[in-house]
Amino acid sequence: MEKDGFYTLKGYTLMEHGMITSSMEDYLEMICRMSAQSPVVRISALSQALHVKPPSASKMAGNLRAQELIEFPRYGCITLTKMGKRLGDYLIRRHELVERLLCLINGTKGELEEAEKLEHFFSPRTILNLEEFLNRREESVPAQKEEP
Repeated sequence: MEKDGFYTLKGYTLMEHGMITSSMEDYLEMICRMSAQSPVVRISALSQALHVKPPSASKMAGNLRAQELIEFPRYGCITLTKMGKRLGDYLIRRHELVERLLCLINGTKGELEEAEKLEHFFSPRTILNLEEFLNRREESVPAQKEEP
């Protein structure tokens, strides 16, 4: 798709991410997080972590398998492919950066819900620049001492 005018949100999303939707990103991010704890992820654990029904998690796992982001044999456990691991790691990094920015702006310790809502709208270029911005800011601001 050529970027020569206005598009719908879905149109921009498809241009940016190809065939992976924001829901697929959420599932892949969670699979990657869970894979850090265990080499395989069960559908029941994934559905519980995302507060969805197991058939929904199973269907999405099939979609991620079709994109070659995970391996998911019928009635088996989920494992990440190399491409899935690479994209999952990026999605986690993106989430953490967006949450860091929101915490900085709002003066809070955690902004999970808002970060989850917003993270899908940032381009890789913006995420890279956001990371550089936050790192520069942290380097220039002296660490605050905790009071006893």
